Amino acid sequence: MYKSQRITVVIPCLNEEQGIEQVLQRMPEFVDEVIVVDNGSTDRTAEVASGYGAKVIREDVRGYGRSYKKGFSMATGDIIVTLDGDHSYPPDAISYLLEAFLHLGADFLNASRFPVRDRQAMSFKHKFGNLVLSIAMSLLFFRWVRDSQSGMWVFRRRILEKMQLESDGMAFSEEIKIEALLHPTARFVEISILYSSRLGEIKLNPWRDGIQNLVFLLKKRVARK
Repeated sequence: MYKSQRITVVIPCLNEEQGIEQVLQRMPEFVDEVIVVDNGSTDRTAEVASGYGAKVIREDVRGYGRSYKKGFSMATGDIIVTLDGDHSYPPDAISYLLEAFLHLGADFLNASRFPVRDRQAMSFKHKFGNLVLSIAMSLLFFRWVRDSQSGMWVFRRRILEKMQLESDGMAFSEEIKIEALLHPTARFVEISILYSSRLGEIKLNPWRDGIQNLVFLLKKRVARK
């Protein structure tokens, strides 16, 4: 527990046996529950995660959002923390994020990867794509968000009840932030973290996923009217 709050960490994984080992080795001891959602891995991801004491849940239908929704449905903590299984987000920053989260009285905290300090962590193409999507989201929903595509968040589990989460794909990352911004009672904050180079295979297709995410933003804006 962290200051009387039960903490659950949810990690979606697809063939991340190398990265998930590094992530779980660095997981803080105060974390009460680690849920690894295995999204149809063909390597040793599930075996490695189980070996480090994580609760492994299988989600055979592929999708980033699909994995998170499955993980959230099984979480029992008061506060949920998310990160990727490729070791690009720092597990040892969880205490720093939780401290900021509680100090600021937040209900949803977005961990921004910007400014990117590790030059190898993100290509110019990815930086540009993230900037375009973040500006588009900020203009459409009238609130500046520096990193709309970040995959590391801290939020109170209870706010999920009033969220309309529909995306099963990569757009889930921006959708959950939109729902937090539009939530009737939730306080949204954003602070920076140190983002690192990923371990293992890159699965993101920047052009395909970028266009799909942009289209999703427009559809979400129309739907929320």
